[in-house]
Amino acid sequence: MDQLNQLKQEVSSLRTELAICKNPKNSGNSSIPPSKDENRIPRNKSLRQKSDKKVGGQPGHEGNTLKMVEMPDQHIEHIPDYCSNCGKDLSVVKEELVEKRQVIDLPVIMPVCTEHTIYKKTCSCGHTNTSTFPFQVKSPIQYGPRTEAMISYLHSRQYMPFNRIVEYMHDVFGLLISEGGIHCLLKRFTEKAENVYLEIKRRIELSDYIGTDETGARVNGKRNWFWAWQNEHLTYIVHSLNRGINTIKTVFKNGLPNANLMHDRWASHFHCRAKNHQICIAHLLRELTYLEELYKSKWAMGLKNLLKQSIELKKSLTLQDYDKPNIKRQEYEVELTNLLHYSIDLSHKKAITLQKSLRKYRDNILVFLYYPKIPPDNNGSERSIRNVKVKQKVSGQFKSAEGARIYAINRSVIDTIIKSDQNVLDGLILIANFDTD
Repeated sequence: MDQLNQLKQEVSSLRTELAICKNPKNSGNSSIPPSKDENRIPRNKSLRQKSDKKVGGQPGHEGNTLKMVEMPDQHIEHIPDYCSNCGKDLSVVKEELVEKRQVIDLPVIMPVCTEHTIYKKTCSCGHTNTSTFPFQVKSPIQYGPRTEAMISYLHSRQYMPFNRIVEYMHDVFGLLISEGGIHCLLKRFTEKAENVYLEIKRRIELSDYIGTDETGARVNGKRNWFWAWQNEHLTYIVHSLNRGINTIKTVFKNGLPNANLMHDRWASHFHCRAKNHQICIAHLLRELTYLEELYKSKWAMGLKNLLKQSIELKKSLTLQDYDKPNIKRQEYEVELTNLLHYSIDLSHKKAITLQKSLRKYRDNILVFLYYPKIPPDNNGSERSIRNVKVKQKVSGQFKSAEGARIYAINRSVIDTIIKSDQNVLDGLILIANFDTD
């Protein structure tokens, strides 16, 4: 009898292992990034539901075709001056407009060198008056603020490595700048951008909604971390040596007491003081998808359906609805409690583990139904931190902690400019004209 029970346990264990092998984790059913998928998952594994809309542009969508300019910069007339049939002179014949076409092109870009000279004058009283250079002109010869801004734009917005920036500046603008020169210009720009960076942090601390996420990055061959705190208007990125609570305590000593904080279930985030914590529903849906594939779990399917219904309810709520009692919301709260105490098949160990975790964070699941600014997912934070991965794929690892810090500051400023619907380069030029003294 003992041997029979032992064999049954072995069979159950082997079945579980086989199910895991047949249903591996990927970016569609877990938090694994797409880059680590062994094979790209089929489209039907996406969490996005099929729409009844046709493929392509929707009715009322305005296209962005190239349009003619009302006041062109140059005008060239092509008027026939002789007859192509008989050769007769047509110079005195009045022409008639047939058609016009426009060619939009870039001008030849050449650097502009501005020389500043100062003079002195002696007053009749004997005092000598000497003029001064503008505050931006600090050296006998230097690159100007527009060049500084362009270097930062190429490095932190277009992700270009130093050697390609050297090539671009030479080929496009005719400027010979070494890689060392680029580093100096980036450092100089970052010193000017630091006050903007600190202001972003100050406003983040006062915000009532913040999403946060973190990602690993190679710095001089070692694994470091970048953290992002963001909302609709601001992005604040920090380079750190660790992924633990110490980073949060260093950056936000008093936590974020005014904020509803959105994040995944990484333990460090829960140690950050906040008004409320909301876990990312998109992360949770992927985990439930995996359990559904692995066990055909009714519990996972039930919770998944509840979360999807909650997201649909969120879409239907008006601003006034959040302050009123809502029957659907109350029903979902009751159903959530029931699902978190639902008896799961003991062989579904991963489902049981997730259920226990969610019981612990039960009050952090449906917070988004009570506050209009809280979305159900943390996609905004993932977008804010994804640029670090793009930068490393294009440019390789960061060579130093200083380089990582420069990128974090400049990218925070750039993302915040983008969120304010401003021209990125214009915003960087404005910062490059700051006086750091």
